[in-house]
Amino acid sequence: MEEVLQDKNSVDIKQANISLILDSYNEIFSDFDPRNYSQRAISDDFLSECKRAVREKTVGEFELRLLVPEKIRIIKDEEVIKKRLKEHFKKHLGIESKNILKMKKEGFKWLIIGTIIMVLDTLLVAYTTRNFFLNFLIIILEPAGWFSFWEGLGKIFIHSKDKFPDYAFYEKISSSKIYFVNY
Repeated sequence: MEEVLQDKNSVDIKQANISLILDSYNEIFSDFDPRNYSQRAISDDFLSECKRAVREKTVGEFELRLLVPEKIRIIKDEEVIKKRLKEHFKKHLGIESKNILKMKKEGFKWLIIGTIIMVLDTLLVAYTTRNFFLNFLIIILEPAGWFSFWEGLGKIFIHSKDKFPDYAFYEKISSSKIYFVNY
């Protein structure tokens, strides 16, 4: 679709970074939520489509243009919907940020515990006389220390990155400008 959209902003669709066509405002929201636009839950389908579109935009800021038939547009509702979308995106950015921080803190705890266990194991090996109980304790502490140490590193550097795609989406989309445009 390369035609120029007629709106007070009059924008060529090729210039808009992300453009989604909607048949009605209700496509943005969950069908199961009867509340008004200011409180309504955002549709999973809408979020999935936004994620797909945002994933393709790798650099820079962008605009989210929601194309709505001219005959059904209600500017007052659009302002409420924009505010609701921004609130949703910012709320989930905060949630994802907290989840990543929580995962890294947990990893750091595991790393510290593993280090303490390995230091304790080293002290037992270096400064104690050997007997059955101490040998048994050393055998248990060594893999426990390594496991905790490496699990901590995994949580900090690997598992926290599993949460990054959602964080990156909400970071990009929460800073985007949202426009409603005629089609």
